[in-house]
Amino acid sequence: MLYLHATIVTVNADRDVILDGAILVKGDKIADIGKAAALLQRYPEEETIDITGRIIIPGLISTHMHTAQTLLRGAADDLELVSWLCERIWVLQGNFTAEDGYAAARISIAEMLLSGTTCFLESMFADRYGFDGLCRAVEESGIRGCLGKIVMDIATYAKDSAWAMHPGLVEDREVSLLGAISMWEKWDRKADDRIRVWFGARTPGGVSDGLYKEMTAISKEKNIPITMHCAEVKADRDFFESQNQTPMSYCSSVGLLGPNTVLVHMVHLDDSDIANLAETGTHVAHCPTSNAKLASGICRLPELLSSGVNVGLGTDGAPCNNTNDLLQEMKLAAIIHKAKSYDPTIISAEQVLEMATINGAKALGLQDSIGSLEIGKKADFVAIDMRRVHLQPHFSPVSAVVYSVTGRDVEMVVVDGKVVVKEGKLETMDEEKVWREAERRSREIVERAGLTEKVKGRWPLR
Repeated sequence: MLYLHATIVTVNADRDVILDGAILVKGDKIADIGKAAALLQRYPEEETIDITGRIIIPGLISTHMHTAQTLLRGAADDLELVSWLCERIWVLQGNFTAEDGYAAARISIAEMLLSGTTCFLESMFADRYGFDGLCRAVEESGIRGCLGKIVMDIATYAKDSAWAMHPGLVEDREVSLLGAISMWEKWDRKADDRIRVWFGARTPGGVSDGLYKEMTAISKEKNIPITMHCAEVKADRDFFESQNQTPMSYCSSVGLLGPNTVLVHMVHLDDSDIANLAETGTHVAHCPTSNAKLASGICRLPELLSSGVNVGLGTDGAPCNNTNDLLQEMKLAAIIHKAKSYDPTIISAEQVLEMATINGAKALGLQDSIGSLEIGKKADFVAIDMRRVHLQPHFSPVSAVVYSVTGRDVEMVVVDGKVVVKEGKLETMDEEKVWREAERRSREIVERAGLTEKVKGRWPLR
């Protein structure tokens, strides 16, 4: 298939932007890319699709999100992290069934595909949500999923025993670590290699040193990557200080640092932590909306990037962001650091698009196959319809994508050479069936948790 007459933002090594460009897809790969006239001349017999007036970008890569939490969208607004977790989110998640987990995965994936995300890193899927269902949802939908199965053996947050997990979420070594290995053996590289299984370790304080060391040893032996929340809030910093450590000296002591690890949030870091990340090649997932909404702080993104740390972008979960739209996350990532630094040049639109594409691919170890539009790479791309009042005029395609576009402007999504979103509609899932099932199950979860009155908000519902 030959896709013609688009503006193509390649994010290749030269960062070429091709005006009146074309992409030739053969099977699951990009067979050629360049000017439309040249490709038409080379492939006169090829079937064509005219996408004049669109911008094509690589498929977006979310390096941090929680699929289960999409059922809890809007159920815990305007709360700080620890009360958000202990009094609301953990209570709700502790009442999930495996069927709820499957429904949550489906609505999460549907939203991501419709808004241009073609690959995501699930950070911490609990056993009770039904990991098999998550994998089935990825397989059926056509998306790529790097799926973190939770690893834990301590049921509190940071160093405060009062911040306890809901009993329904508590797992031990056998269920979490050994369960993750079992799921890796069953599902890794399945669904035409679109599924990768990861360790999704709990935040330090939620995992014993011994279990961390066992997990990191297995990670190196079997090449199972690790993702983990770290240094998100001041309570995390207090935990590290109680161990006479900084965040990264602690992570180093249990073997967590290295190119097979994605650490998430990373708000409360010292200069030495940033240097340690750069030296070890450890990746970071930046989630500015979640950090702002939960008042966790602002990640030191400019310093991380200038030090050579690879940083991807993530939406986090729907209850602390309210959307899985990575295009919206891109805009905040480009803006929030300007406000903090009083420097409008400190983070550019181009850097943010890199974070959402090639940097994310590097973080997931997939940079040789996705993250940019190049011959021989997987045919994962997104067509954005720019023929709209709110998107015209524009002068820089990258600036337009980062500062003006939202997920609602996505017209077509291709993953592995297959069209999974066409004319803004899902091709692999029944969108109405997905959201109706999710809506029903979310209300059942709230009722089982006894939180019906608390999730209604502060103003009376008449």
